[in-house]
Amino acid sequence: MKNSYAKAILALSLFAFVQRANAQQDVGNLFVSGPEDATKLVNAYLDPLYKGLGQGLNDGWTNTAKSKGFLKFEVRISASAAFVPQSSRTYDVNTLGLRNIKPAAGASSIGPTAFGKDEDGGRMEVYTTDGLPTGTFFNLPSGIGFHTVPAPQIQATLGLPKNIDISLRAMPKVNFGDDFGSMSMIGVGAKVELLPLILGATDRLIPVDIAIAGGFTQYKYTLDLNMENSNNSDQRIDARFNGVNFDAIVSKKIMFFTPFASIGYQTAKTNLKALGTYSFATSPLTSVSYTDPVSVKQTDIDGVRGSLGFQLKFGFFKFYGSYTQAKYSMVNAGIGIGIGE
Repeated sequence: MKNSYAKAILALSLFAFVQRANAQQDVGNLFVSGPEDATKLVNAYLDPLYKGLGQGLNDGWTNTAKSKGFLKFEVRISASAAFVPQSSRTYDVNTLGLRNIKPAAGASSIGPTAFGKDEDGGRMEVYTTDGLPTGTFFNLPSGIGFHTVPAPQIQATLGLPKNIDISLRAMPKVNFGDDFGSMSMIGVGAKVELLPLILGATDRLIPVDIAIAGGFTQYKYTLDLNMENSNNSDQRIDARFNGVNFDAIVSKKIMFFTPFASIGYQTAKTNLKALGTYSFATSPLTSVSYTDPVSVKQTDIDGVRGSLGFQLKFGFFKFYGSYTQAKYSMVNAGIGIGIGE
């Protein structure tokens, strides 16, 4: 797929098949089957995006249990990559409970997910609500050809009294053009170093730092579809991806090197809608219209995660790296600049 990597990052792979030369007809065929089937197919296709991006929302908040001193600050840029397992690179339409779509005679029922292979899936046939064939066929959309879900983090952290620091994640709305849509990010997090609060001045009796931390992050994404099957100009994708995490962290500073380990709990939710009015021909003489045909609102991740990583500090500069095991395994790396511990 041409420019598939850029599309995955900029458009978050939402309706990646819309950008293909034959995608408008593919999407039209999905909608002809009705909003219920279209939603199930979109949900199955984008499932690894939901999970991978959800984990990325919760990643990279901190790489040490040590809190920052009062009014000390740091700015960091990092990125996560969630690895989509083999089991999440395809889906079987026979397991989705579709009402009006079935594999064509002799065709496979398997299709690649958004992060599956860059090849068309099985050939489908569309039926009426009465179970009669419409004579409409289409192939399940292809994936983008690679198996990692990227997620950026842009973050500033400030030290407060009582061994607390707070972090803000923010990215103003950025428009990537008509083909890629626009994206923005907002998030807030906090960390509390525990031993100074519990032991006071004697906290050095325990040779590690221990903290608890939490964060909330939200990506907003909008893509104008403008499918040339209607005079409506309100066709668009609106999506919100929310992540919440809580972690217990332990770390030990050894000169300029600080390894850390953490265990925590995370959730991630998706709220995605295809809005607008869409009209499709069901025969040379008839057509059907749908308004706001796709709505996905669900919890994608709800469980425990564990991380191992490190921080390297050289003057004003810091370098980070970590590995996280959860629903999907994930790596994170970044660079930061700041003043003070």
